[in-house]
Amino acid sequence: MSNETVIRIQNLSKRYRYGGVAPVSDSLRTDLTDWAKGLLRLQKEKRPPGTHHESFRQVQAHRLDVDPNYFWALRDINFEIQQGEVVGIIGRNGSGKSTLLKILSRITPPTAGTITYHGRVASLLEVGTGFHRELTGRENVFLNGSILGMKRAEITRRFDEIVAFAEVDKFIDTPVKFYSSGMYVRLAFAVAAHLEPEILIVDEVLAVGDAAFQKKCLGKIGEVAQQGRTVLLVSHNMSAVENLCDKSAFLSDGRLVFWGDTADAVSHYVSSTAQKALADTDLTSHSGRTGGSKTILRRLRFLRQDGTPCASVRLGEELVLEVTLNSSESIRDVNLGIGVNTDSGLRVLTLTTRFSGRAMELQAGQPVIIRCSVPELLLSPGRYRLKLVLDRSSGESYDVINDAATLVVEAADFYGSGFLPSASQGLVVSKVHWSLPKDPLAEPARK
Repeated sequence: MSNETVIRIQNLSKRYRYGGVAPVSDSLRTDLTDWAKGLLRLQKEKRPPGTHHESFRQVQAHRLDVDPNYFWALRDINFEIQQGEVVGIIGRNGSGKSTLLKILSRITPPTAGTITYHGRVASLLEVGTGFHRELTGRENVFLNGSILGMKRAEITRRFDEIVAFAEVDKFIDTPVKFYSSGMYVRLAFAVAAHLEPEILIVDEVLAVGDAAFQKKCLGKIGEVAQQGRTVLLVSHNMSAVENLCDKSAFLSDGRLVFWGDTADAVSHYVSSTAQKALADTDLTSHSGRTGGSKTILRRLRFLRQDGTPCASVRLGEELVLEVTLNSSESIRDVNLGIGVNTDSGLRVLTLTTRFSGRAMELQAGQPVIIRCSVPELLLSPGRYRLKLVLDRSSGESYDVINDAATLVVEAADFYGSGFLPSASQGLVVSKVHWSLPKDPLAEPARK
């Protein structure tokens, strides 16, 4: 890996106006008025000799900072990327990731700051970006190559490899408007990855396509990096980011929260996500409590094995659920049940103290903490809603809370094969052993 800096981002900021472009009456006239007011304000402050007055740009920037009609999608972003690095851009929806990539791809200009490039940039920001729907796959390959600055001879040399990777050889002379979304993204990714740009920018392309194609994309990104080219990857797939990226930038609310080693960046991201997803839920006045319930369930927490809060857990990891109870009266023969449901209300898992064969006894005014440990959470990635039920063995309910909290299960390489299980393949996963025939090509040659 070279120490040459291929992208240098300095004080990068981008603002937008709510509702789009400002009206004509609220542009030049307002700016000049605010500038004049700013000068008068500074004169009244009687600054000491030698103090410079604010420029027109400074006054305008101050107005935009406090103007409720504007918001900053990015603010004061600074970092450098070296040649051959694979860099992840991570953060929650709305954190500024896609805005940053659009600026880096020269699709939109920054409001402030500079970006310095050393090399040709190819971008794949969404499915089929840059494709002309009326042109065939073949024509779009040559069109995109030309946009990237490739000569026709270079495109021709890589053409067969691009088509083979995209697996669209039978449809290469068909207009792309007739392509499925899978064919579209396969060809778009193949063009961007095979036309040898020095810098490849990819935005969530791995979220489209089947598992086999996703694995092929991951392999290609690794191959591109080994060739000394630079890759910027935006993804919500933390396993892919950790496996591929040398460094990562964690964005939150348009600001750079962390820049550095990917493992540390992912740790910051997961911790931030857990806090915002309510890892610790106060149940005392929860709106999901059913009528007639007594307020006994007081608190719900999601914990890791080490006891730290976590509102999200990776597939296959241990999850600890902690429930605090406090009853105003003494109760005997009590059971706690935790139902895990999909958004549609389908029950996928039930955790109940009944299965332990032991009932509880609650003393009036004495808080009780109950922990339920799931050593290996085998639910597919997604969001699940929890229902809490406190009742007696006879069936009499004391406290019932619907949608008590939301549990987020993140994707992970559960099988260690590079394939990431998804909810579309089933709501649960399982350890499995396959007995497969040997590959004759993999056997050593006999003498």
